[in-house]
Amino acid sequence: MTSVGLRLSAEEQALLAGDFGPGVRKAMEIVVTLGRIYGARRLVPVGSVQVAGVSYRNLGDAGLEFLREWADQRARVRVPTTLNPAGMDLRAWRELGFSESFARHQLAVIEAYRRLGVRTTCTCTPYLVGNVPRLGEHVAWAESSAVSYANSVLGARTNREGGPGALAAGITGRTAAYGLHLDENRRATLRVVVRCPVRTLSDFGALGYLVGKAARNRVPYFVFKGLEGACSDVALKALGAAMAASGAVALYHVVGVTPEADRPDMLAHDHETLVVEDLQPAYAALNSDVREVDLVWFGCPHAGLEEMAEVVRLLDGRRVKVALWITTAREVRKRAEAEGLVAAVEASGGRVVADMCMVVAPMQELSLRTLATPSAKGATYVPSHAGLQVRYGTVEQCVEAAVIGIWPE
Repeated sequence: MTSVGLRLSAEEQALLAGDFGPGVRKAMEIVVTLGRIYGARRLVPVGSVQVAGVSYRNLGDAGLEFLREWADQRARVRVPTTLNPAGMDLRAWRELGFSESFARHQLAVIEAYRRLGVRTTCTCTPYLVGNVPRLGEHVAWAESSAVSYANSVLGARTNREGGPGALAAGITGRTAAYGLHLDENRRATLRVVVRCPVRTLSDFGALGYLVGKAARNRVPYFVFKGLEGACSDVALKALGAAMAASGAVALYHVVGVTPEADRPDMLAHDHETLVVEDLQPAYAALNSDVREVDLVWFGCPHAGLEEMAEVVRLLDGRRVKVALWITTAREVRKRAEAEGLVAAVEASGGRVVADMCMVVAPMQELSLRTLATPSAKGATYVPSHAGLQVRYGTVEQCVEAAVIGIWPE
């Protein structure tokens, strides 16, 4: 049994024939169909999977039933598989103001994934909770910012999978070898020369927003002209997330920083060049003119300990006048508790929220109108997905907005 142009091993043929059960056969049919659509010649084993399609707000009843049916067919993942954020904190949803109806359905989604053998840690930063692929390792990840980080910062190989495709890869342990799994498609075609200062987290997000708009699925190759030292993992996470949100960029290289950037011929000979001299157009595009702030949000993508510690440092024990949320993975929250960061945030009146992302949460259930964030990805998606107006700026500005209740002049 083969698909046109796609060669399957004997084991892969058995997976497709149903020798391992109907659930595995369904998964293999999805993997093979995607391979045929994208012209793949072979499948490759994957080391891990990151699944999107977790919030009940996105899945609805049809998606929940689809997962339950797959679990009923005794399908189980073969490789380590983690989940994208849910639509609420799985434990503190009531305190945050989400409805019992939504919570009941969301927890049912998590239970369906558990039955499939998925590790039910809900985060868009699986690399902060132990799912860290090796350089050159093939994986099948969904979620745009995680895909960008895996490809670019870690040097793993993944396309941006859809939710069913990623889960199918987890169940079969394979994905189709096309796109960014292939050497030739990882070469950069857009050289980006950065001539303006890029210092803060929001600067990296603004830069990513501009480059993503210009790149539109191409692979950027950054030349920072002496600013490479500012490219921390947190900054690269913000840069990649912004490009993924504004232009579906799944891979980028930074000269002298990312693991594949300095390989011979990594920049295609027929590349174009983009010169960035000013970040203000991005700040203008991501900002509204509202001054009053209802909620200040850090953790898009999910925050690590370093980012939480910076917020605590800037709060300096001051009480906030409006809601302040730091979203993160449940396991990262536990580590933050051990280091006293959660207690410090809560002492100031803020919350460290696990499991969820505002972009996929039913924010309409809460009485909020405006949001401040240093996340370019969050500022890109929140107006259309959560219905809130956004102020975008530095971490310092956002902390100050939480303390005084208005956007600082």
